[in-house]
Amino acid sequence: MLNLKHVAISSFNENVAYVHSDCSAYKVDDIKTMTKVEIHGGMQPVYALLEITDDPKIVKPNELGLNNEAFRQINLPEGANVSVTLAPPAPSLPIVKRKVAGNILSANEYAAIINDIVAKRYSNLDIASFLVASGSFMTASEVLAMTEALIGEDVIRWDNESIVVDYHCFGGVPGNKVDIIINAIIAAYGLPMPTTCSRSLTSCAGVADTFGVLANVDIDEDKLIKLVKENRGAIACYESLPIAAANKIVSKVERHIGFTQQQHLAASILAIKLAAGITHLVVDIPVGPNSRVKSTNEAMRLRKLIEYVGDMLSLEIDAVITDGSEPIGNGVGAVLEARDVMKVLRNKPDAPQDLLEKSLFMAGRILEFDPKLRGGQGYAVAKEILNSGRALEAMNRAIYAQGKAPQPQLGHLTRDIVATTDGVVESINNERINKIGILAGAGQYPGAGLDLLKKVGDRVEQGETLFRIHSLTSTDFAYANSVVDGNNGYEINAKGY
Repeated sequence: MLNLKHVAISSFNENVAYVHSDCSAYKVDDIKTMTKVEIHGGMQPVYALLEITDDPKIVKPNELGLNNEAFRQINLPEGANVSVTLAPPAPSLPIVKRKVAGNILSANEYAAIINDIVAKRYSNLDIASFLVASGSFMTASEVLAMTEALIGEDVIRWDNESIVVDYHCFGGVPGNKVDIIINAIIAAYGLPMPTTCSRSLTSCAGVADTFGVLANVDIDEDKLIKLVKENRGAIACYESLPIAAANKIVSKVERHIGFTQQQHLAASILAIKLAAGITHLVVDIPVGPNSRVKSTNEAMRLRKLIEYVGDMLSLEIDAVITDGSEPIGNGVGAVLEARDVMKVLRNKPDAPQDLLEKSLFMAGRILEFDPKLRGGQGYAVAKEILNSGRALEAMNRAIYAQGKAPQPQLGHLTRDIVATTDGVVESINNERINKIGILAGAGQYPGAGLDLLKKVGDRVEQGETLFRIHSLTSTDFAYANSVVDGNNGYEINAKGY
């Protein structure tokens, strides 16, 4: 037996155990490669990668150290007696090898893999192997199987609600925070809309980051249900909800290895929405040369896949292919995006028109899930709700009910990026804008990002500002400036002036 010790190290979702090289209860001399161990003493065994140290400040020979992730999972106090054995390979790893060999997996096989991931029998390396193997190809039935497995056992129940709606965008378009405006419009109308969202994964700001500028998004299941019952709308970071646990693990590994495959993303989105109890969902698929979905043909295949999985799992889906060729709104980064959202809700004359129109269009599609509305009426109803101020009232109720957030500082280190010639803005590269924004600090600091002062089709004169960089640290500011000088993402047609 060994005494449990908490080693305050975070390892990005990886369980790690530490033993001394002179461990009194475990022979480590013959270990030459990465080894996984099984730790007993808690309610359930905990699986962890074994690390060996000679430093008694980390662990003594009679101690077993667990990093933050493993210590939380074992749920025992420091000093508790624990035992360690070599862990056998995860039972489902041979299935992953079958996928590597090009086989089609069954629903039971996907369930076995996901169950082992949830039980932490997989290391991050094992999960990455599974993602890469399945990323080469997946049939529609496999995407369905993976979706079902990712849903998990914890599903939010909305008693006496026949329609529970939500919206999700496949992403790749900077500034596209129509989710928040839509939620306010739908809540004001009266349909229940518990929007589940995430923080930034590969962009300047996720919906949770942007709404987090306005209100607390880290709410639990009970509060989410209460808020939706009372106000008809709420926006919650799904990381704070006890749903789709396996998806949280898988998504972190995807982010770490920089690998996101469309079928995986479809399964992830639908699993989260089904676990949140959504019955009717509008899916936005933006298409553009520098968006996540590059072509209309790719978008059509994705739409058919999503509709198939939705049909099989009794989720009514309206998948809409939209223009993703340029950023939506003027702000890129949480504070600047929240500014744009509130301008639209307050009916300000300088509100970004593309953000306004897309919000109304998508809200209209959601409203038409209501059988009381005839087809085509949704847009007009959404516009009336916004123009009347009812959407703003619903948003203010949501902000105060969830808890108003302290206002973050907008980045004080600024630089105006100017046009080098007269002309017309012909295109804006989404990927480049996103990269500049991230290097400026967006995603890490709410107040960092880009303020886009010119959009596609705008006339510009030499020396006129195209966009403004906002940073909060000199390091981020220097990174953004070094990249923007090579390529600022704007294509200007001098002949079109």
